[in-house]
Amino acid sequence: MKIIKALLVILVVVVLAAGGLVGYLTLTEYRPDDIKQVEVTQAARSDNVRVGERLDVLTFNTGYCGLGRDQDFFMDGGTMVRPENEQIVRDNMNGILSELARQNADIYLLQEVDFDSYRSYYVNQADTYRHGLSLNMAVAYNYKCDFVPFPWPPLGKVESGLVTFTDLNVTQATRESLPVPFTWPMRVANLKRCLLVERVPVEGTEKELVIINLHLEAYDDGEGKRAQTEQLMQIIAAEYRNGNYVIAGGDFNQTFEGANTFPILDESTWQPGKLYNSELPAGFSYVFDASKPTCRLLDKPYDGDRENAQLYVIDGFIVSDNLKVNLIQTVDLNFQYSDHNPVLLQVTPQ
Repeated sequence: MKIIKALLVILVVVVLAAGGLVGYLTLTEYRPDDIKQVEVTQAARSDNVRVGERLDVLTFNTGYCGLGRDQDFFMDGGTMVRPENEQIVRDNMNGILSELARQNADIYLLQEVDFDSYRSYYVNQADTYRHGLSLNMAVAYNYKCDFVPFPWPPLGKVESGLVTFTDLNVTQATRESLPVPFTWPMRVANLKRCLLVERVPVEGTEKELVIINLHLEAYDDGEGKRAQTEQLMQIIAAEYRNGNYVIAGGDFNQTFEGANTFPILDESTWQPGKLYNSELPAGFSYVFDASKPTCRLLDKPYDGDRENAQLYVIDGFIVSDNLKVNLIQTVDLNFQYSDHNPVLLQVTPQ
C-alpha cells in the first residue's frame, strides 16, 4: 500500500510539473508580429547597388556551430543533443568565419545562427561574425524559447535565427512571419519560421534590390513547407511587379526540380520536400548547383564516405530575370564546420 501511495505521489508531482512547464511556456511563447521592423547594425562600409556591377551572394546554414562533421543529431536518427564541449562550438565558429572572410561576398545569408542557446554553450555567434566581417548586420529570430523540454537531456534555452551581413546601403529590414504548422502544445517550444527581408536602392533608378534570407520548415508533414513556400512566392511576385530586383536564398529544406544527383538511400530516414519550376511566379528561376551536396543527414558523424552518406541539394536561390546569373557554385567544405556547405551566387543587375 505504501508503495502504491508513493507511486501516486510521484505521478501527481510529475503531472503538476509538466502542466506547470507547459503553462509557463504558453505564457512566454514567442509570438512575433506578422511584419516587424528590424534594426540594421551599421558598420564602416555601406556601398550602393549599381546596374551592370556584379554582386556576390553567399548562403550558408551554419548549423549553430554545433553540427560539424563529428556530430549527429537526434532528430535525424542520431543520438546527440549538443557537442561535447564549448571548444567544439568555437572551433566551428572560427572556421566558418574564416571561410566567410575568404569568400569576400557582398551579401551573406546565414541560417541557424545562435545568440544565447544551451545547445551552443551560450556563445553569441552573430557578434563574432559581425566583428570579424565588419559589415552591416540584421537579425530575425526564428527560434526563441526559454526551455525546450525535449529530447532527454533536453535542448534547454534556444535563441537562434537568420542573420544577413552586407556592405550594401540597406534602407529597411523586416522580419516577415511564415505560417506555423504546429498546434498547441507542440507549438510553444517550436520554431517560428520567418523571412528576413532587406531593401537596397539601385543607384540611378527608382528600383530596389530586395534580399530575402530564408530557412523553411524541416520536421513537418510537408504542409508547413508548402504553405511557407506559397507565401514566399506571393512576396517575390509582388516585388517583381513593382519593378524590383529580387534574390531569395537560404535553406529551403526542399530539393529543386532537376537536382537528382544524390538519391535517397533509405526511405525511412528524413526526406526533403520538392520544389517545382511550375510553382515559380513569372520572371523567376531556381538557381542551384546540383554537382555537389549542400547538406548531409545527421544520422551519424561524417567520415567523408559520400557513397554511404545521405546527401541532399536543398540550399540555393530564387532569382528574378532582371539579374544576370554569372555563377552558381557550392563551396565544398566537406561538412567540416556544419551539416551544410555554403553556396555562392554571382549576379549582375541588368
